[in-house]
Amino acid sequence: MAARIDARVRQRIINFPDSPRRGEVTRFCREHGISRAEFYKVRSRAADEGKLAAVAPRQPIARSVARRTSDEIETIALQVRAQLKREGWDHGPLSVAAAMRRQGIDPPSRATLARIFTRHGVVRPEPAKRPRASYRRFRYPDPNGCWQLDGVEIVLDDEAGSRRCVLQVEDDHSRFILASHVALSETSQAAITVVAAAIGHHGAPARFLTDNGTAFNQSRRGRTSQLEGFLRRQGVEPITGRPGKPTTQGKSERLHQTFHTFLDAHRPIRTQDRLAELADQFAQYYNTQRAHQALDPDQTPADAYQSRPKALPGPPTPPPPATPATGRRTVKSGITRRLKGERPVTDANDARWADRLVSRNGRIHICNAKIYVGARHIGETLHIMFNATTIEIFDINGVLIGTTPHPGPVTTGTTRLLTISPRTPPVTVRHNRQQATETQPSTKH
Repeated sequence: MAARIDARVRQRIINFPDSPRRGEVTRFCREHGISRAEFYKVRSRAADEGKLAAVAPRQPIARSVARRTSDEIETIALQVRAQLKREGWDHGPLSVAAAMRRQGIDPPSRATLARIFTRHGVVRPEPAKRPRASYRRFRYPDPNGCWQLDGVEIVLDDEAGSRRCVLQVEDDHSRFILASHVALSETSQAAITVVAAAIGHHGAPARFLTDNGTAFNQSRRGRTSQLEGFLRRQGVEPITGRPGKPTTQGKSERLHQTFHTFLDAHRPIRTQDRLAELADQFAQYYNTQRAHQALDPDQTPADAYQSRPKALPGPPTPPPPATPATGRRTVKSGITRRLKGERPVTDANDARWADRLVSRNGRIHICNAKIYVGARHIGETLHIMFNATTIEIFDINGVLIGTTPHPGPVTTGTTRLLTISPRTPPVTVRHNRQQATETQPSTKH
């Protein structure tokens, strides 16, 4: 730009002959590291404003006037943040903005709040932290489509340092806490107690996700736990995450982090009754007051849970026969086969989910079709959503791998070979029944 040209070079440009020889201007510009446009800008300014004005560089004029947030709004934002922190709740910019809106105050943007907090020294900048745009979230399309259960151990502040287990049932779609229960330890009876309470208040879900703890699900050990039997009698399909893959239960793990922070702000906790009281307070505020960052802006879990019709469980099913550590699938020659008796879909609006393990030839088997998904997915468990017209395939993080038309009714005993149509680049999805829109297990609360 012309503003960077040295004053002595500007003077030589001003005194340059009016009728230079061919190529002389180009050589001059090359020798002084400037462009021909910059050369003629200086010449034009000298002609319009005089030689003296053209010697000094012109200061750039700001295109807009910077507006600083008022001191009153900054004070309110800092007070709201401090109050959230004292009460044990998330107190980042998005949480503060949501709390200010609940108070009827129009907050600054997330970036402005972050700068305010940094300027006042209440946060430590983390430039290496993953950007929010890189988060990949996965959730079931409807409330009660899938529930998650996990237990978290809490140490009491009594003399003996007693330990208690808090079990929480959470809806995958809305992050709504359906029930909580404080027990001496993580047992099958405690799990059935909290699940029965959740079903009694909110109806039964279509699926129920847990880890592979012996109190919850023993299908990978070739046995059936008491909780699995209880769920199957309600028509609920019990499922588990892969061993060594805690991200499958990422929503429960992230809920525990928020719960721990809340409890630490209310210590000492010396009795089990006090712990149960705090668990109820936490669930009440978490469900109805705290805007969840994984949901729509300013949407609470209660809002999300009530915004769509609930998914329904299937008919009661007997426990499957004991099989060697392959869970609900039977594996032969590396091919995951559909269980006998799987109910077909006949309605395009009747969306269903299934999990399938990719065989060693890069295929999955579902809806009387073998679908090639690629060698890079061999050994992975993929999520499949299908109706009477379309099959959509997602990886463990909820990223859409591709789609293929439903093969439709086929003759018993025949299998069709299909290939998915990939989406490039893959998109992260937040499902509803009609379409997949932007937003597994991931988890930011």
